[in-house]
Amino acid sequence: MHTGRGVVVVGAGVSGLTTAICLAEAGYRVTVRAAELDLDTTSFAAGAIWGPYLAKDERIFPWSDETRQILLGLTGDPDATGVRDGHGLEAARTAVDPPAWMSALPGFRAATAGELPDGFVVGWWYSAPLVDMPVYLRYLRGRLEATGTPVERRSVDALAEAAEGDEIVVNCTGVYAGKLTGDESLVPTRGQIVVVENPGIDEFFCEHDESALPIACLPHGPSLALCGSIEPGRWDREPNPDISAQLIRMCATIDPRVATAKVLDHRVGIRPYRPTVRLEHERVGGLDVVHNYGHGGAGVTASWGCGHAVVGIVSGL
Repeated sequence: MHTGRGVVVVGAGVSGLTTAICLAEAGYRVTVRAAELDLDTTSFAAGAIWGPYLAKDERIFPWSDETRQILLGLTGDPDATGVRDGHGLEAARTAVDPPAWMSALPGFRAATAGELPDGFVVGWWYSAPLVDMPVYLRYLRGRLEATGTPVERRSVDALAEAAEGDEIVVNCTGVYAGKLTGDESLVPTRGQIVVVENPGIDEFFCEHDESALPIACLPHGPSLALCGSIEPGRWDREPNPDISAQLIRMCATIDPRVATAKVLDHRVGIRPYRPTVRLEHERVGGLDVVHNYGHGGAGVTASWGCGHAVVGIVSGL
């Protein structure tokens, strides 16, 4: 057990909870403070499938691979963890090469022309973890509570307010980090999904596209997540019925059973897009701050790798 300075993690989405777990399980005295907890966070609205998505930072790849290995270790009890070892198809409507990271994944192979949905000209099969976020967030919260770490619902309007005494502050506030730090490079990027009863789909489908509405159908056992819009600069979190209808209609072109599946939920989240992930130490006045935000659409994907990187920085302070 570390007897030195305590650590305050600000933010309780997937990055905040995972980072707090990494610190607490490494022996640090940790407190989590956040305005939004658990299912109120933007992480709740993630699809989610492992993949370095909407993230341009080269460091994302080792962080993501470390996270993938950890997520695969949680697939044995998906009812408890929300994590499944998925297999499926990613396809593109134009002739492009697969992402470099994809070829190293289990089960990777090029799709044949007969395996592609109408309108798609190239694709690849591979395996990757699928994460049912409501279940996974509850799992993370339980794992954190098992360390005795307190989680406080508390608004933090300035990083200096987060610490009490000589504590180290870890900034995992996602899209809200822009206001806390004055970081104008952070762009809110709205995303919307529709959750339906799974009509029997057991393989995922993802469209290889980063335009306004790349579709994805992600099976999570009894439910199916239909994803997902990319709307830069938007903060509103009220579901747009037109986008929901379009997601259902487009996903039904991949599997017609989607069209009549019972709708269970509509979710909206705001991705924290930034040209690069901000994971670094900074002195703010007399305060030691470690930033961990700006993951774009790869918050889940890089979460454990980034959490362990934070532990490495904190250990040197």
